[in-house]
Amino acid sequence: MPVMHRNVRYNCRVIFLNRKILLIRPKMALANEGNYRELRWFTPWSRSRQTEEYFLPRMLQDLTKQETVPFGDAVLSTRDTCIGSEVCEELWTPHSPHVDMGLDGVEIFTNASGSHHVLRKAHARVDLVTMATTKNGGIYLLANQKGCDGDRLYYDGCALIAMNGSIFAQGSQFSLDDVEVLTATLDLEDIRSYRAEISSRNLAASRVSSYPRVKVDFALSCHEDLLEPVSEPIEWKYHSPAEEISLGPACWLWDFLRRSRQAGFFLPLSGGVDSAATACLVYSMCHQVCEAVRRGNPEVLADVRTIVNQPSYTPQDPRELCGRVLTTCYMASENSSRETCDRARELAQQIGSHHIGLSIDPAVKALVGIFSLVTGTSPRFAVHGGSGRENLALQNVQARVRMVVAYLFAQLSLWSRGASGGLLVLGSANVDESLLGYLTKYDCSSADINPIGGISKTDLRAFVQLCMERFQLPALQRCCDRALCALTAASWQHRPQLSWSPWPTGGCPRPMRHGDDVRRAVHLWEAPEGRQDRPLQHVLQTPQHVEGHLLAPAGEACPAPSGSQQVADKVKRFFSKYSLNRHKMTTLTPAYHAESYSPDDNRFDLRPFLYNSRWPWQFRCIENQVLQLEGRQQQELDGVD
Repeated sequence: MPVMHRNVRYNCRVIFLNRKILLIRPKMALANEGNYRELRWFTPWSRSRQTEEYFLPRMLQDLTKQETVPFGDAVLSTRDTCIGSEVCEELWTPHSPHVDMGLDGVEIFTNASGSHHVLRKAHARVDLVTMATTKNGGIYLLANQKGCDGDRLYYDGCALIAMNGSIFAQGSQFSLDDVEVLTATLDLEDIRSYRAEISSRNLAASRVSSYPRVKVDFALSCHEDLLEPVSEPIEWKYHSPAEEISLGPACWLWDFLRRSRQAGFFLPLSGGVDSAATACLVYSMCHQVCEAVRRGNPEVLADVRTIVNQPSYTPQDPRELCGRVLTTCYMASENSSRETCDRARELAQQIGSHHIGLSIDPAVKALVGIFSLVTGTSPRFAVHGGSGRENLALQNVQARVRMVVAYLFAQLSLWSRGASGGLLVLGSANVDESLLGYLTKYDCSSADINPIGGISKTDLRAFVQLCMERFQLPALQRCCDRALCALTAASWQHRPQLSWSPWPTGGCPRPMRHGDDVRRAVHLWEAPEGRQDRPLQHVLQTPQHVEGHLLAPAGEACPAPSGSQQVADKVKRFFSKYSLNRHKMTTLTPAYHAESYSPDDNRFDLRPFLYNSRWPWQFRCIENQVLQLEGRQQQELDGVD
């Protein structure tokens, strides 16, 4: 909590027992990268192993009967052990406080954390805690925030209890429960014997500076505890990335829905993988809500009744609940295909959403008619002889009309059915499309929230496959098959509802002109042969550095000369598309933060939105590097001859 001490604002843990404040422990390492800006609000406590007197406000003095309490970097000494505190980021720093605390005899470390969910992040948390107690011994209690912060982050819980490098209790990583309590029965003597056997640790402990100790007349154990059986170590159970997607964004959606006091969601359903994945997340949310109600969670039940506006309602079937809280809509144009319409309708039937089918052609013709009336000219699609500018403008009109129609129906569709309330509009653009700008400003990618905006296309396909098997949704198979065909076809057709132009005679629908470039460029970030090539530094580094990483990954041979040129072309194509479309990120819908390379302009990715998309110096360096590599490889071939 924020505490003002001598006119400086600190982020603090306030530790109390039996209505008495024992210690106010200010945070010493502030998170100030990525999603966090703690230095904007707080100052870190820089006086290691020092405390001062903090004068309590009068209202607290009346409650605790204390005038001053210790404030600073100290530990608590009880009758049977010693307890130290870390705060969130301090666990992740190169020299965490628990190192010196453990050397000074602290046996129990507690950490109150606000660590947000990112796909595959649980491994890092568990490794940090187990390694901390492996090297130094001790018990580590990690408590993490749960729920949505009203923004793009979701805090996934994942509390744990560890001792001497082993896990003894694991909390749920995703849950609709507001509070969860973990317990384990552990023997303090196990810590002491474990530490006594590590000679290097004991040598370091003999030289460490001591911490101020706050004496507490309290014991965590008693003589009768000798008869209590101790807890056994357990193996940590990790979720797969697909399971994390099915749970994390679904919980995030529930928090947004109940806190906004809206009556549900409105989703433009195109028949493609992305909008199908978004629909599945709402369906997964309904499963979790029904499960929480079955377990007797009164808060979730009260929230459901408020949302559906029925005081006696009790959800039992996820499909029935989905029909109450999700409205899907297929917005056809004269260029839409029957296949996508059927896929959208079939999926809506299987998840139970209230589905609407409509045509946007009258609105599109009205808008184009206004332009023709004013200018005396009529734009045409490319297949009808129009220019590229005309073609793109007509496609964008269709895309933006869909956004306007989506918000109109979100506000009035329940009213038209005799129900009260409005709907939150859901977006369905994934993180790869955002990085490359494969969207139109203020089209259906513009929404209230976007649960898949931080998730890659590769992970989304795995999630859809999971939903198809777990929720028995065969309609998803057609979406997946179509997406895989589109990625290998001559043109990228995975989002048919957004920007289709008319069919050429005897041909297939055509996407936006840059669709092929998007398809080829996005492959730069797909994992070759199962290896993830999407670390944060690759997106944050310069084009030349990225090319270097991809040309010669660690432990792999350099590619053939033709392969090196292909890598260079991919890098240049990606950064050209990224820089040309970076300005679109300023209007990006608030999205669930699931990856460390999110292009979110508002909070996470603070880079400029106007670039020189030609990258003259960087691209010239890339070409020089390719020439050098090709020359070296040619010399090696000549030497073999």
